[in-house]
Parts: sequence; C-alpha cells; structure tokens
Amino acid sequence: MNELKQQLETVLDDLHAAMPLDEHKLLVIGASTSEVIGKHIGSSGTEEVGESLFAAIKQYQQKTNVQLAFQCCEHLNRALVVERATAEARQYDIVSVIPVKQAGGSMATYAYQQLKDPVVVEFIRADAGIDIGDTFIGMHLKHVAVPVRSRITDIGQAHVTLAKTRPKMIGGARAVYERKQDHENCT
Repeated sequence: MNELKQQLETVLDDLHAAMPLDEHKLLVIGASTSEVIGKHIGSSGTEEVGESLFAAIKQYQQKTNVQLAFQCCEHLNRALVVERATAEARQYDIVSVIPVKQAGGSMATYAYQQLKDPVVVEFIRADAGIDIGDTFIGMHLKHVAVPVRSRITDIGQAHVTLAKTRPKMIGGARAVYERKQDHENCT
C-alpha cells in the first residue's frame, strides 16, 4: 500500500509541475480501487487501496490547499463527493445520497468518511483531474482539457491519466492570448 501512495505522490508532483493548483482550483479524482489491484472495474473494491490513495491526495491538499472532488461510480451516475464549503462556494446543487462501496465505489466512500463535512453533488467544472483505472472523469472538467504526461503510467495495476484545463481561446487572428506588461490599449 505504501508503494501505491508513493506512485500517486509522483503523479501529483507531475500534475503540479504542469499546472500548479491552489485554494482557487478544483481537482477531480476518479479511482477504481478494483483496477488498482488488477481486477475488473467495479468488481473488487477495497477500502485499503482507497485509504492509501486518499493519504497521498490529502497530503497534496495540505501543501496546496486545492479543493477536492471524488468521483463516485456509475451506480450514482458519477456524482461527486466534495466538502460542503466547496459546494456552497461554487454554488453546486447538493443531492441526497451517501456513497457506499456497492453504490459509489470504495474511493468515494472512503473520501466521504474522511472529509470534514462531506456532501454529494452531480455536476462540477474542475480545473484538473486524475483518472486512476479509466473511470472517465472528462465530464467533470472545464471545457478545454489538456492531457498531462506523468513519469508514471500506472498506479498498481490501473492505468492513470492526468488532465489540466485552460481557458478557451476566442477572437480569431487579431486576438492576443498572452498578457504583456507593456501592452498598450487596442485602437
């Protein structure tokens, strides 16, 4: 279990190098603990794996103050566990459900048990994400997602992918996308 924690710490470092996260950002985590131990998604969830992954994520949060969202499994329509303060600050609608291993998944269930004041929401727009075990977190990212490469491609037996987001680039050929200190007013 310590190896899983170390692998996720490396992944989090790589994500942070690509997009530093802070208290203004939201990070979504989708994790199949079954896939981590080499089983089919949704078949063999384990709290021990959830605990190891959560420890690395919580440690990262303590360093950065990033807000967290943990994706539930398909039986809860991929709803998300967040702190009530996050839901309220971002004006997310709270739904009435408590994730359990059989309907929510081991990772989201463990997160729900560990957070200070957890709630479940249906929709978010995260700034970055980690997908452990091909749980498909893309629906929870802001509109323009950009893949991030990590030195690690698997956590345990589970494939891992990372994404950051960026604002849409609009305006066409005359538009400017980077702010310059000496930029004068447009005429």
